[in-house]
Amino acid sequence: MGPLNIRPGDRLIKNYYESLHQFGQLEFDHEGAVRSAFQAMLDGYGKRLEWKLVPEYPYKKVRVDGALLDTWKQRRGFWEAKDVNDDLEKEIRKKIESGYPTSNIIFQAPERAILYQRGVRKGLNENIGDPRNLVELLQEFFSYKEPEHEEWDKAVDDFSERLPEIAKRAKDLIDHERVSNKAFRDRFEEFYALCRRSINPNLSFEAVEEMLIQHLLTERIFRRVFHAEEFRTRNVIAQEIEKVISSLTSRHFSRDAFLSELDRFYKAIEHSAEEKSDYAEKQDFLNTVYGAHHARDEEERFAVQVRERTTLQRSYAAAVLHRQHEHRA
Repeated sequence: MGPLNIRPGDRLIKNYYESLHQFGQLEFDHEGAVRSAFQAMLDGYGKRLEWKLVPEYPYKKVRVDGALLDTWKQRRGFWEAKDVNDDLEKEIRKKIESGYPTSNIIFQAPERAILYQRGVRKGLNENIGDPRNLVELLQEFFSYKEPEHEEWDKAVDDFSERLPEIAKRAKDLIDHERVSNKAFRDRFEEFYALCRRSINPNLSFEAVEEMLIQHLLTERIFRRVFHAEEFRTRNVIAQEIEKVISSLTSRHFSRDAFLSELDRFYKAIEHSAEEKSDYAEKQDFLNTVYGAHHARDEEERFAVQVRERTTLQRSYAAAVLHRQHEHRA
């Protein structure tokens, strides 16, 4: 997705000023009325980048008027509106002191807007009564990338390229070891029987094989993102699947070495998930990450990752929620 090319004559810009004019004629100058015009403009430009504007966005202990999220649910920018009667400088100080983000945020009133990036106030002409100043502000806002966003974009490209190959190598290894490695074959059969007893008596061999691959590729992420270090020792399915993987890898490689090509992406996921404030937000983020790589044909089907309704993910969720409940108790 290329950068935006915003111009004073854009329909979204014109609509913004026309809306302000209409509100002024109707003597509506309170925050709830005037912010809708700016929100519509941000939303329109965000859609061109496939970003979604989420109103009343919860951020740590505060609630921001809006946040723009990309297709990966990464926060790309924030926006906070004030009305004409507010002292904008004073309101900004209060918001920042209360914990508002300053990574990339517009503090906006009808005739004035102030942009903060990386905690620093940008030296722009803040009079957005002039469309040229508004365009400059929006261009800076939408083109900004945090260093971790740049790393994330590169990691996603690597992940998309390497994951299907690594997943296929894992499947080939499983097929080979089922023939040549009795210890692995016995472990796998025991695990297959456990899954049919615990999950579904009609569970197919292919589904269990895919579960094994999913666990191999994603266990690190769930363990680190949800801080569920004890998961493997407290969840029956996880205990058994770890035994199978140990027998699979013991003769040939270490797990970390096998997955080293994905290490960059793992780290990017872990770093991004650290910014998520609660379990539900982390869960939604990971669903988005894995759902984006859902397989489209037989060759790629082993790139399918853990989704919300898979048994393995529910097992992780149950373990994490149980741990959180114990901690609160």
